[in-house]
Order: sequence, then C-alpha cells, then structure tokens
Amino acid sequence: MHRHGYKGRKFGRERDQRRALVKGLATSLVLEERIETTLPKAKELVRYIEKLITKAKRGDLASRRQVIAGLSTQAAAFKLVDAIAPQLTGRTSGHIRVVRTRLRVGDGAQMAAVEFVDELVVVTKETQPKPAATAPKAAAKKPAAKKEAK
Repeated sequence: MHRHGYKGRKFGRERDQRRALVKGLATSLVLEERIETTLPKAKELVRYIEKLITKAKRGDLASRRQVIAGLSTQAAAFKLVDAIAPQLTGRTSGHIRVVRTRLRVGDGAQMAAVEFVDELVVVTKETQPKPAATAPKAAAKKPAAKKEAK
C-alpha cells in the first residue's frame, strides 16, 4: 500500500484521541510558552499551532471563536489572542521552533523542545497600557474645575 496523499501522523491512536492529544499539547504550549515532547508529536503540533496563531493574529470575533474551539481552555485562547498574537505580528509564518533535546531514558525516544521563536514579554495588568477612554474623562474634569474657580 502506498502513502501518497496521507497527511499527518496517527500516533497509534484513534481520531478522537489524536485530536485531544494535539489540542492538549497546543494548550500547554500557549500556557507554558515552552514544552518538551517527542519529536513526531512536536512536528505535528507545529502544523496545528501555526494555523491557530494565524487565526489569533486576525483577532476578529469569528477568529477568536475558532481559536477557543482549537484549544482546551478559554484562558489559553484568551492568552493567545490578547497577549501572544500581538507580539508575533512581525512574522507571517514560522512562529514555532522545534529543537531536538535528548533521548528519553525509558524507551530511547527522541525528545524535542517546542517554543516560540520570538521572545515573548509577559503582559500583566500593571504593564498593560491604559485605555484611551480614561484620558478624555480627565480632560473633561479640568474645565469644570476652572469654572468653579471663577
């Protein structure tokens, strides 16, 4: 039998198990920003997460919903869309790096580290820029104070 036209790896699992595996790996990568797994799983993860990152960079409501469906948790999806994707706008593809690390002790499987190519800055509520909506309110209060002084 030939392998022509058969995309993807099966990992000795059925379809639902395979999808859950890749979805879990993608969620872990988004939350941890660097994971270590076997080389074939890492290569398959890159195909999956690159498409999700492209959708997250679009940022509209439909793309956000597709990203939520593609990851296991909403927290991971929100982190990808709101914190990670804006930092990756300088690239059109190639957001993920796969680096071979070691051979696993138990079975000798080739392990690989999966990480983002660009250094990601941790975005917290303190480091986020303040919304522009607060500035006009402050400006509106100043003229009112001048009227009271007269």
